[in-house]
Amino acid sequence: MSRLTNSELIRKMNEMQQNQADIATGQDSDNVQTSTEILENLKNKDKQFNLHFARAITNNLFKPINDLWFRPKYVGFEKPLVRNNPKRPLIFASNHSGMAFPWDAIVFGYNYNEKVNYDKTSIRALSSPMLSFSKFMNPFQLEELWHRVGAVDATFQNFETMMYQEDAHVLIYPEGVPGIGKGFDKKYQLQTFRTSFVKMSVKYKTEIHPVHTINAEYIDPYTYSSKTVNKWVNKVGIPFLPLGPITLLLLLQPWVFYIAFPAQLTFVKGKALRPWEWLEKPESELTNEDFTQLAEKVRTRMQAEMNEAVKQYGQKPYDWGNLLKGLLKNWKLIPHVLPLSWPISFIEFDRRYQNGEIDVKLKVTPLRLLYWMIRNPLSFAFFIPILGYIPLAINGYRGNKISKAPAHHRVVK
Repeated sequence: MSRLTNSELIRKMNEMQQNQADIATGQDSDNVQTSTEILENLKNKDKQFNLHFARAITNNLFKPINDLWFRPKYVGFEKPLVRNNPKRPLIFASNHSGMAFPWDAIVFGYNYNEKVNYDKTSIRALSSPMLSFSKFMNPFQLEELWHRVGAVDATFQNFETMMYQEDAHVLIYPEGVPGIGKGFDKKYQLQTFRTSFVKMSVKYKTEIHPVHTINAEYIDPYTYSSKTVNKWVNKVGIPFLPLGPITLLLLLQPWVFYIAFPAQLTFVKGKALRPWEWLEKPESELTNEDFTQLAEKVRTRMQAEMNEAVKQYGQKPYDWGNLLKGLLKNWKLIPHVLPLSWPISFIEFDRRYQNGEIDVKLKVTPLRLLYWMIRNPLSFAFFIPILGYIPLAINGYRGNKISKAPAHHRVVK
């Protein structure tokens, strides 16, 4: 698959700006009035998005981890998806894995966008504002990483703004933070859906395409949730604390907060949904309760499809034989692929990119990992038992924006 050159990246960004200018008249081709707030939001929402950085960090750093550790499979994505409404992006809706860092979303977004070469059928994720406003929830505390790779804070205004962009589809996890905060005892049980994605589908007459993420529940298995504990860790910008066999290891080794076991992720496309065709009264008369019922109908259908997908693709969540075969065949990449090295290599990659090295290629070896730790002293903290949390907490709190965020940004709508 060919990569975009620098000139092609510039051209794509210019096209994105032109798409925004095309709707600046205040009314679009569907005769839906464009508010001043949306027009203004179009100018500001992507200030931190860096397409070149997104491709660099995924292709040059994450690719071996993706290919040899997660080994993703895609079912039903063989053909490019066509917009039923040419002027509106499709809405991809997926389940989240419980009590795990959102590696499932990273893997899906990376592979899908590479498959379509980041063209107009690529996806942009709406992510919980807690993930971006909390430095703890950016991978290995890398500043604004989610925003830099293209994630958009999942506020209602941002969601509606995304419906006016023609350069990408929208990916949303309608369970919100409760989806990643559910315990292993609730694996594959969809939590209550937010209603915003149904409202957008109805208003703009664009399809919802379910994406059933299978085996991601085993990224961090046998961990459970406590509302009391989560209430306390929320204060420092962490949505949940996994409780289980891994908790002791988490106390001794801070990097374990971002750990991912080698689950073989499988993404199964569900049947497209058109909620506006289910209405029993005019759209203008719909109440919040009506949208809640529509969201529940979507959840019920997705749950039934996901149950079948689990039966078919979820019986060997790790497939250890396949994992070992791949690692032995690519044994030189083992230091790169093992989660123990991720904090060091991610931090070193970001340091070099921020210093102007736009084509960063890391060859990960044990000696280089030690050298990179010396170059990035904070990375030592990820491996210091208990006391390592002190510098990480200081660094994380310094970058914590939750207390400064507007109230409507703190909760997924």
